[in-house]
Amino acid sequence: MIRQLGLYIHIPFCRSKCDYCDFYSLAGREERMDAYQKALLTHLKETAPQTKGYVVDTIYFGGGTPSLYGPKRIKELLGCIRRRFEVAGNAEITLEANPDSTDQKTMTAFRRAGINRVSLGMQSAHDDELAALHRPHTFQQVQEAVAAVRGAKIKNLTLDLIYGLPGQDMARWQDSVEQALALRPEHLSCYGLKVEEGTPLQARVDRGERLPDDDLQADMYLWMVARLETAGYHQYEISNFARTGFQSRHNLKYWLTRPYLGFGPGAHSDFGGRRFSFLRDLDGYIDGVLEGKPIIDSDDLIPKRERSGEYLMLRLRTTRGIEEWEYRREYFMNFDPIEAKLAEYEHNGWAARVGQRWRLTPVGFLLSNQLIGELLELQESATLETTLPKVRQTPPPPPSGGPEPGGEEL
Repeated sequence: MIRQLGLYIHIPFCRSKCDYCDFYSLAGREERMDAYQKALLTHLKETAPQTKGYVVDTIYFGGGTPSLYGPKRIKELLGCIRRRFEVAGNAEITLEANPDSTDQKTMTAFRRAGINRVSLGMQSAHDDELAALHRPHTFQQVQEAVAAVRGAKIKNLTLDLIYGLPGQDMARWQDSVEQALALRPEHLSCYGLKVEEGTPLQARVDRGERLPDDDLQADMYLWMVARLETAGYHQYEISNFARTGFQSRHNLKYWLTRPYLGFGPGAHSDFGGRRFSFLRDLDGYIDGVLEGKPIIDSDDLIPKRERSGEYLMLRLRTTRGIEEWEYRREYFMNFDPIEAKLAEYEHNGWAARVGQRWRLTPVGFLLSNQLIGELLELQESATLETTLPKVRQTPPPPPSGGPEPGGEEL
């Protein structure tokens, strides 16, 4: 049986480090790019034989700033992947880019290398907000970068936005959203600013810098969800919105617990029943791959019972949500306590039942950490079912026009 597989290639190089970023990325290390390229190519070649029976249908170059890595290296990596892996003809191939490293000539070279989707880090339409984050670009450069992507004939563009920025109020957030809509992307990712431990932003907050409070951020979020829906961008995950047919197929693999392999320092994988990650150390990764030294940072075999928790935690991030038969069939566990709690959430406006599926509402998404935590506690105390109830021996028919139980659609 042919199974689908995603590949994530981490490009850890950046021109500068943003104050809020806790991803593994490095500024001023461009001299290591050639050695890193050699390590990535070696690692891909060594790993490819383990993927027999899988078709790669998504490839994602994340970072860091992959656009800074250059079209020539990306083309070489994609050539290696196509030779060593079985790649679907319609594979989604995404490149993250910053506006300051994006021009039409470069984007055209990326498209010719095989890139068919670009994720552009806009973050805000206001230069003072960008400067407060130490973003290396202006909003004018965002507009120019979008024009460059379109001029390069790349037809799938996503913009990233952040709300809850220092000094941001509702009016400024609304303006950033409207400015992003005016650029007509196919997809928008809109994240609340999170203060990560050990980042410069945390140090600023510790010194007394104020951010919009939780109530204001909640209002920003709920306004955004409604506005994007009216503009034709349908929510399919807590922070992600797309025109019909333009959901991120790669990121859906994470939320639907589909297999993927990561390459590069700090990259994570979920493959063959195991979750593993590599050292967050550029030099350690390069030396490890090229000299046969250990590069694994963590490696865990995930039992079926733990997967059931991931099913609840990750699927309830999406508007697809969860479904009783799907849960019983995959994990042989009693859904009744989960459904009873979801009915309570529905009464409070936090969850909704659509056909046979349960999903969180936008207000529920705001409370998702708490709500999913309660469901996981119920699951932990539930008795493992060894057989399915007779009334559930065959799955109920799907609602008219809907996906089959366990299908891929959102």
